[in-house]
Amino acid sequence: MTMLVRAATLTNYQAVARAHRLNTAPLLREAGLSRALIDNPDQLIPATAVVALLEATARAAACPSFALKMAEGRNVADFGPVSLLIAHQPTLRESLETLINYRHLVNRSLSMRLEDHGEITVLREELAIGGGAPPRQASELALAVLLGFLRSILGDDWMPELVSFVHHAPADLADHRRVFGPAMDFCSAASGIAVRTSDLDRPNRQANAALALHARQFVEAQARPESATLAGEVRQAIILLLPSGQASLATVAQTLGQNLRTLQRRLAEEDTAFVEVLNDARRELALRYLDNPRFKMLHIAEMLGFATPASFTRWFVAQFGKSPTHQRLAGS
Repeated sequence: MTMLVRAATLTNYQAVARAHRLNTAPLLREAGLSRALIDNPDQLIPATAVVALLEATARAAACPSFALKMAEGRNVADFGPVSLLIAHQPTLRESLETLINYRHLVNRSLSMRLEDHGEITVLREELAIGGGAPPRQASELALAVLLGFLRSILGDDWMPELVSFVHHAPADLADHRRVFGPAMDFCSAASGIAVRTSDLDRPNRQANAALALHARQFVEAQARPESATLAGEVRQAIILLLPSGQASLATVAQTLGQNLRTLQRRLAEEDTAFVEVLNDARRELALRYLDNPRFKMLHIAEMLGFATPASFTRWFVAQFGKSPTHQRLAGS
């Protein structure tokens, strides 16, 4: 099933492309898009087309930070119908929880989760584009837009404790430092933004309870997209939860706001089961982690939920017909 996203994902695309003197018509055509399609922010377009367009345009512009430049001109209004609701919550924590609950109205390919680690909380992001690691441009665009939202509440000068990327660092980090600040970690197990937990509970000076109530009534009237499947949502939740060792059926059900038995029944109605979705998510993450030279086999086994490297190896051979060591050597 094709994952669709709002064309607002490409806000500022034309402006940044013009700044690099690019003719976008052939780039759009190659991605299966057109100027008319992307000019309507509420138009639904394939997520894979957005990814292909951003990657091709960054190459054509010889600009690895193309998506970051798109993000710099964004504001909360670009989130669409949910923008008023998230902007007028009493605290940043409540704004983020609201964004997570209604993310299907912002970007259907995006999964988000707050992970509490005491004084630090990590806002995890995962793009469900399908197959392998999330492409650099789309991943960095999502992180930069999210960071811009955090600053809209915490102030323009606010800096995160750390921003993590699953991909390699670019040769020139100047644009990244300008957008994300100095604390960055590349080739990480997961993408995300670490903030001080106390920042999440700062009062939001922009909050307006009446506007928030009005916005919630409007947003709740929006139907969940027909293209969304429960199996897809479960898979996204598993990919977010696996690295922290929390991808159990019970935790996934809680994350999705589902009763455990109801979740199992609804998955069965889609002709699948939790263990099948878990296995599919593990396959994707295993290949992604093996492609990352920072991760040792023991660490990969742990992140995928295996008790030992030996059990991970047995599973991997059963899935791919070769050992994880051979897979890593073949990709190097």
